[in-house]
Amino acid sequence: MPGVTLDDAPLLADLMPWSVAPPRLGRGWPAAPDAASLKARWHALLAAEGPDRAALFQPTRSRTPSMAVGQLPGGAGGTERLVRAAGPCPEPVRVLAAPFDEQWLIPDHRLIDAARPELWRVADERQVFAVETGAAPGGAEPPLLATSLLPLTRPGRIRPLYRRPGGAEPNLAPGLLEHLAARLGQAPEPVDVLAWTLAAARPGPHGPAVPLTADAALWARGVRAGRRTLWLMLRDGERPRLPGGRRPYVRAPLPGRPLTLRYDHDEETLHLDEGRISPVPAAAWEFTAGAGRVLEQWFAARTAEAPPGTLAAIRPAAWPQAWTSELLELITVLALLAEPAGRRPEPPAGPQVTAADLRAAGVLPVAAAARRPASVLDHPEEGPEGQFALL
Repeated sequence: MPGVTLDDAPLLADLMPWSVAPPRLGRGWPAAPDAASLKARWHALLAAEGPDRAALFQPTRSRTPSMAVGQLPGGAGGTERLVRAAGPCPEPVRVLAAPFDEQWLIPDHRLIDAARPELWRVADERQVFAVETGAAPGGAEPPLLATSLLPLTRPGRIRPLYRRPGGAEPNLAPGLLEHLAARLGQAPEPVDVLAWTLAAARPGPHGPAVPLTADAALWARGVRAGRRTLWLMLRDGERPRLPGGRRPYVRAPLPGRPLTLRYDHDEETLHLDEGRISPVPAAAWEFTAGAGRVLEQWFAARTAEAPPGTLAAIRPAAWPQAWTSELLELITVLALLAEPAGRRPEPPAGPQVTAADLRAAGVLPVAAAARRPASVLDHPEEGPEGQFALL
């Protein structure tokens, strides 16, 4: 029996119906590759007064220092108007700033044009966010990323795996798990559906499509491959290693402020000015997501010049050792994702679970309520100027 086509496959937008647009900062300086720079930027902002503070802030129509803004869910950041704010910087939090690029963010609603509070309400240690990359059909770029961090990546939609904190109420079409259990002869977990999706999703004209199999053995193989991808993308727990004892090392010390990045295919070496890292598999160097090669984007985010006198210009005076460690791990992750075991398999052959099957079973179309956030407010949230919001 031929494999399922994308015309037959259900859309990710129907399988994981609740989605949120990515947060929009409106200004780049509240995020950075290191937390210390963010605290220094906050101190510089509050040390300025009047028009100088407003100019450093970089106001937009959505945010100015004079606006009254409520607190982010979870109690991060203040609520007094920023024009007269004082005190220490809110403790920066880890975010996914770009594909495979983990950075830091000042979690203060007054600094962010569109923070998407509904994402903050469900972000916890159980949550996993599926992030659409906007990949074009036929390309090598993965159509989906997965992260346990709050994603800032653009332009794709963000689909949380769970609609409520604590891993409660999966963000899956109601009845999907039960229908898959009946077809497969086994009950999949919500994370199994996400794992299969990471392994099988394909870019399509209406967003990622997810071919589904009704073959239990094929489903198990796809879920194993997807769980491996999920482990590599989340990058938590045991550090991944390349097979055969290969491991990227710093072969020549990195300079204090490297300005150029190039790759030598013959020597499998990454050059940061006169610094050298090897072995770096060519597949890691060529790995693309978003606007181009991941390693080039990651390096540019740490070395691109910022206009003098701006808060973004406050950055480390020298290349931190932590960045070198992050780079070595990133090289390993990209190389493993590019290996045959990490590549997306061809659409499955054999019995399928098509979009028509799901419509006949009443799983599709999903109700409008499934596309809206769940009510998760179990405590008051502080509104502007310290008043509690009534939600």
